[in-house]
Amino acid sequence: MQSFSPQQVPVGRPEVEMVIIQPTPFCNINCSYCYLPDRSNKHVISQSTVTRLFTELFASGWSNPELTVLWHAGEPLAVPAAFYREAFATIERLRPKDGPSAVRVRHSFQTNGILIDDAWCDFFKEWNVGVGISIDGPRELHDANRKTRSGAGTFDKTIAGVRCLRDAGYPFHILSVLGRASLEMPEEMLAFYLSEGIDHVCFNVEESEGDYVSDLFQGAELRQRYETFLRTFWHLARADGRIKFVREIDHALPRVFRPEGVRARNIQVEPLGMINVDSHGNISSFSPELLGYKNADYGDFLLGNINRQPLAEIYQASVDSALLRDITKGTEACRAHCEYFSVCGGGAPVNKFFENGRFDSTTTSFCTLTQMVPTDLILEAFDKFEQNLTDDRLAAIAQPAASSAQPPRMP
Repeated sequence: MQSFSPQQVPVGRPEVEMVIIQPTPFCNINCSYCYLPDRSNKHVISQSTVTRLFTELFASGWSNPELTVLWHAGEPLAVPAAFYREAFATIERLRPKDGPSAVRVRHSFQTNGILIDDAWCDFFKEWNVGVGISIDGPRELHDANRKTRSGAGTFDKTIAGVRCLRDAGYPFHILSVLGRASLEMPEEMLAFYLSEGIDHVCFNVEESEGDYVSDLFQGAELRQRYETFLRTFWHLARADGRIKFVREIDHALPRVFRPEGVRARNIQVEPLGMINVDSHGNISSFSPELLGYKNADYGDFLLGNINRQPLAEIYQASVDSALLRDITKGTEACRAHCEYFSVCGGGAPVNKFFENGRFDSTTTSFCTLTQMVPTDLILEAFDKFEQNLTDDRLAAIAQPAASSAQPPRMP
């Protein structure tokens, strides 16, 4: 694979592509693999903090023209819709709407789905909110880890939320965490999604973050098992035709086949490429999962507090931080040694830290699964496609215009 120039730390001006806001650290369930350290705390972010954050961001001119605001890192629907109506209206009022600095904002929730009802569906429609629901597959897989605080399974309530959205005709995607059992069940996972009318699917492989240590990573065969799962699922889903989106493939495709001169951006290694805000207004950048963890060497991964400091000062703190210094070292090491660098741009710092014990490191199991495996599967499929075209000369005859077209650029 062809590599590209290392991601340069922006001088004086970041480009904010995503804002991840913790409306509350509280979660109404207790998943066994949850990495959130403070999920019993019911504190709610104040409207004044939301106002201050977006006043600063939009005044800076640092926002990407297409800004995603993700409400996450707790159960966002534990905060009432009235809160979001006020917050969204404030953001809309502050949003630059005209000229070269105009910004379009798309709000998204990642939720366990338990609280979704008709009223929430009406709110989603009102604001065109992106909705992701965490459900790990059929009942026996989901309930193995996603439990109430009393230890009961949550499948029935979660699937009720899925069906409420489906009956309302509102689009959503599913996020499933794959564990030891589900990695052996691609056919069953596909059958479940199809039976519930689910056509947008995302996978996370159970991983070690924070205080949770997954036993999946104790076996060297994980890459092969996940590759087999994803290949089988993708090929079956493609043959069936009802699954419209598989994140692991569909997000990788434009990074593998991209126009000449277009870089594969990795906002997790840029200062303020993403802004992560907790319910008290504390700000981190880089990997959002770092927010809330304690670490004396890196100042608890915090860069400042939007209620007490201007965003420009927080940005400068991120540029000057030991955190960025070591993340950049890791990014440079990836660029120098990893043939997949042109696809991922340096990986996820949080996984380097929790898997390898340091940011200035390279390969992790996470990047192997989320970057290398999908890339290999896409290239495998492309090679077969090219071979079929070579063997079947009729394709060129039937499509003469296509025979003179340039193939997608390989990274």
